[in-house]
Amino acid sequence: MVTLLLSTLTSLFTIVELNCENLFDCRHDTLKNDMEFLPDGPRHWTRTRYWRHLNRTAQTILACGEDNNEWRLPDLVALTEVENDSVLFDLTRRSLLRNAAYDYVMTNSPDERGIDVALLYSPFSFRLLNHHSIHIEPLKGMRPTRDVLYVSGRILSGDTLHVYLVHAPSRSQGEGVTRPYRRHVASRVLASVDSLRRISPSAKIVVCGDFNDYSDDESLMQYAEQGLADVSAHATGSHGAKGTYRYQGQWGSLDHILLSPSLQERVAGCCIFDAPFLLVSDERNGGVQPFRNYLGLRYQDGFSDHLPLVLRLSLFAKPYDA
Repeated sequence: MVTLLLSTLTSLFTIVELNCENLFDCRHDTLKNDMEFLPDGPRHWTRTRYWRHLNRTAQTILACGEDNNEWRLPDLVALTEVENDSVLFDLTRRSLLRNAAYDYVMTNSPDERGIDVALLYSPFSFRLLNHHSIHIEPLKGMRPTRDVLYVSGRILSGDTLHVYLVHAPSRSQGEGVTRPYRRHVASRVLASVDSLRRISPSAKIVVCGDFNDYSDDESLMQYAEQGLADVSAHATGSHGAKGTYRYQGQWGSLDHILLSPSLQERVAGCCIFDAPFLLVSDERNGGVQPFRNYLGLRYQDGFSDHLPLVLRLSLFAKPYDA
């Protein structure tokens, strides 16, 4: 029985995608506009609040390892809205996540607020081969945005996994105005994917992150046209979530996981992780919504305004049948 359980657990590879909702430290970076996340800033971002947010992010990641009443550490964790290396060091070495032994790589982007993307990986199931940042040259009128993180590594099946981690420009200036910016990011990612495919036509590719667009928006259609399927498009939760994000009472997913054809046949399942501790009642619209850390400038002592996506892949060609 033990042998069967171990065989089942090691046959799966788990990827978590999570927008952390402004995982900033409490120190001012003189080159960035991070003043709102300082103790004397408008959010009164103290070390106590910082460490609570770190540990709540760690709690979320660890809980995402639950599957059919069993638990295993997620192999990869794609994080958006993380400020810098100090935050990632604290998360992986000093928070509740410290015993997980994750290593990480991240970008150092020109984003004006100083937020970046990072990939945590378990060195026991993912052997890092290469990583670099893909710079996004701004279009006219476009603010500097986050670099895309590219990471490759060898997994237990012997395959090489190629991961692109995206945090596309937000809609804060208006969806129509900013739409070309997200299309621009998609084009830059796809140019890199095309270069990779010329070398390795059957490369196993994951593109994930916060795209700030929905599955039927133009930027996501660009990926679909190049054969990258949004395997998270119809993902739902078990406790009422119908998307990773809720805006004015409407569920939708700005977070996505896209796979190349060589990986699509290995999908064992993709869901929104909406454990009750990540949710709170939506008093205005009914139902539930993500238990966010801030509502405007009001501190909620929550987790994130986004729910995580959890993808499980079979390490072998035949998908695992739960």
